[in-house]
Amino acid sequence: MPVDLRTRKLAQLAVKYSVFVKPGEQVAISGSSEAEPFIVELYKAVILAGGIPVLRMSPSNITDFYYKYASKQQLKHFPQHWFDTVKSCQKYMGISTESNTRELSSADSKKIALRQKITNKITDYIVNGKPAIYRVTIAYPCQALAQEAEMSLTEWENFVYQACLQDWPKLSKKLHKINSKFKENSKVHIIGENVDLKMRVHGSKSEVDDGKENMPGGEIFMAPVRESLNGFIKFEYPAIRDGKEVTGIFLKFKDGKVIESKADKNEDFLKAMLATDENSSYVGELGIGCNPRVNRFVKSLLFDEKISGTIHLALGMAYKENGGGNDSAIHWDIVKDMKKAKIVVDGKIIQENGIWRI
Repeated sequence: MPVDLRTRKLAQLAVKYSVFVKPGEQVAISGSSEAEPFIVELYKAVILAGGIPVLRMSPSNITDFYYKYASKQQLKHFPQHWFDTVKSCQKYMGISTESNTRELSSADSKKIALRQKITNKITDYIVNGKPAIYRVTIAYPCQALAQEAEMSLTEWENFVYQACLQDWPKLSKKLHKINSKFKENSKVHIIGENVDLKMRVHGSKSEVDDGKENMPGGEIFMAPVRESLNGFIKFEYPAIRDGKEVTGIFLKFKDGKVIESKADKNEDFLKAMLATDENSSYVGELGIGCNPRVNRFVKSLLFDEKISGTIHLALGMAYKENGGGNDSAIHWDIVKDMKKAKIVVDGKIIQENGIWRI
């Protein structure tokens, strides 16, 4: 079957730019069977860069079976062999695809939370292990995500490749300019429709994702000072995790912690996630979407958190590169529309109704 040349370009971009593979480096490539054409192109690109590919390819439609029938002993088993493999690699590329976005809709939330606790050591190493390991999560068009976005596969392919294949050095300059407005202990006030939330942030450790954390990139992300959040926020967009869609999420904070939570749908799942561990009810990330080519909500977080004119809060883990301060087995990003709100930093409005005032 002929290869879409955009697939090859995306693979080359990920290998050369996102994780900048060097000769002799071991590169983990992790994806599901629906991403096989892309995995082949990534493999080839790694070889041509002089790297050593380490493949992990998972079959589709086994996760629901696992959560239905795995014993407690199986759920608590730590995959040491995979952790050892990851630690032997210098680069990690995870491919974001789905065969069924609702596979875990009826799965036991407590089992999912338990499993996340067990495997968190691996996740934490991959996302916080710089400079020992650099990683990127990469989009690849597939039928299930096209259906979720209410697009034809051709429309979805165009959307994905357009968001990814752009001038990243040019966008990077814009992102760094915005990022410069956040200083250490900057006071951030997010206020408007359905939100009145104040916090301080580790602004000196605020980071830019210009395609070297995710592909597509296009966001600024930072860690709030753990106990500084006060106020409330309601999210217009649904949050989707582990096959469950949680809508109408409302969170109220006092001294950093969620003290009140509501949802119109799957509220029990929201509360289960908040109760995952002692830090899962605190916020580990404030992110601001800045990708000009991601202009609609598509129910895929890799894109939705990059929508221009949005922010997102992540419940749970704070990235170490952002200053850390909140270790948790979860990191759950929830996106809010800012078209009727503003971001105020140290008393100055830097964004109003989704438009930058910089």
